[in-house]
Amino acid sequence: MTARLHDVVIAGAGPVGGTLALALADAGLDVVALDAREPGATPRGDRSLALSHGARLILERLAIWPALAATPNAVTPISSIDISQAGGFGVAVLDAADHGLPALGYVVSYRALGAALDAALAKRAITMRFGAAVTHVGGTPAYAAVTLADGDTLTARLAAVADGTGATVAGIARERRDYGQVALVAHVDMTPPQAGRAYERFTPEGPMALLPEGDGYGLVWTMTPARAETVLALPDDAFLAALTQAFGRHAGAFVRAGPRRTFPLGLELARPTVGTRVVVVGNAAQALHPVAGQGFNLGLRDAHELAEAIVDTPREALGGHAMLAAYARRRRPDRAASVALTDGLVRIFGNDAALLRWPRGIALALLDALPPAKRAFTRAMMFGPR
Repeated sequence: MTARLHDVVIAGAGPVGGTLALALADAGLDVVALDAREPGATPRGDRSLALSHGARLILERLAIWPALAATPNAVTPISSIDISQAGGFGVAVLDAADHGLPALGYVVSYRALGAALDAALAKRAITMRFGAAVTHVGGTPAYAAVTLADGDTLTARLAAVADGTGATVAGIARERRDYGQVALVAHVDMTPPQAGRAYERFTPEGPMALLPEGDGYGLVWTMTPARAETVLALPDDAFLAALTQAFGRHAGAFVRAGPRRTFPLGLELARPTVGTRVVVVGNAAQALHPVAGQGFNLGLRDAHELAEAIVDTPREALGGHAMLAAYARRRRPDRAASVALTDGLVRIFGNDAALLRWPRGIALALLDALPPAKRAFTRAMMFGPR
C-alpha cells in the first residue's frame, strides 16, 4: 500500500477523468490520475463524440479547445439539427443562427480530444500514473482506497471514479436496462452535401442519426441484434439501399459507406453516485442511449461541477459526507432530466404504434412553430435539459 495520503485520486484519465484532472491543476492539491494505458500510448480506438456548445465552453475554460480545433479533421461544427419521423408528418429544425452562435455543437474525434487532454496534462502539476488498471475502489470514514491490478493501493481523501469499464466501487451498485437493440455506426457520404446539418430521424426500428463528419456523415442506426447481423453482412450497394429504405431521402441520397460496426444499447445507472469518500462521474455514473447526444456532455458536466466542489471545499473536508452529499444534490436535476429526455425519446419515438404517429407529428410541428418551445429545447441540447 502507498502510505501517502493524497487529496484526490482519479481512476480513469479518459476525456471525463482528464477534464477533472485538468480542472484541478491549479488548485494546489495533491492529485493523482490513474490510466490503464501504457506510457506514451495514444487514446484507445477512435470514434465520434457529439459535443454540445456547453461542453465547448468547459473545454475553453481549460484551454483545450484551441488545440483541439486546430487539429486537422478533428472538429466539425453542427450549425443546425433537423428532427423528423419516418412515415409521418412533422419536422423541427434547430438553427445556431437563431441563437447568435456559430454552432449548436460539434462532432469531435475521440482520439484527438484525448490527445489534446494528454498534452495539456503533461504540462501541468498533475501526477499521471500509467499502466495503472483499477480493480476496486472503497472507502472508510478516514480515507478512500484505490486498489490496482498490480496489487498496489493508493489512499486519498477522495476517490473519483471516471472509468466506466467496470472497476468495482464499494457501496455503489449499477442498474442496467437493456433496450434489446444495437447501434450500427459507419461513415457515409451523401449527395447533395448538407454542410453542418445534423439529422435525428425517428423510424419504426428506432432513432437514426446523421452527424456531420468532415465532408460526410457519421451514421448511428438503431436496430435489433438479429437485423444488425444481416445488415452488417450486406455488400456496400445493398447496405446503401437498406439505409435509404430505413431513413428515406429526407437528407439526400446515400452514395458511399465505410466500415460498419455495432454496439449494444441500454440505460445503465449507478445508484447512488457517491459513497464513503468515493464519487463516480461520466460513464461510471451513467451510460445513456445515444439519442440526442446527451451522455458524453453530461459526463463533462459531472467533471466540471465536481472540480468546482473540490476547489470550494477546505482540504480537511475533502471527500467528507457533507461535501459529497451537496455535490450529489447539485447534480441530481441535470442527471434526472438527461435520463428522462433520452429514455423518453426512445420510448415515445421508438414505438411504431400507428396511433402515436399523429401526436408525434403534432409535437414536432408545434416545436418548430413555437419560438419559446424551440428556444427551450435548443438550450437543453446545448447546456443539458435541467
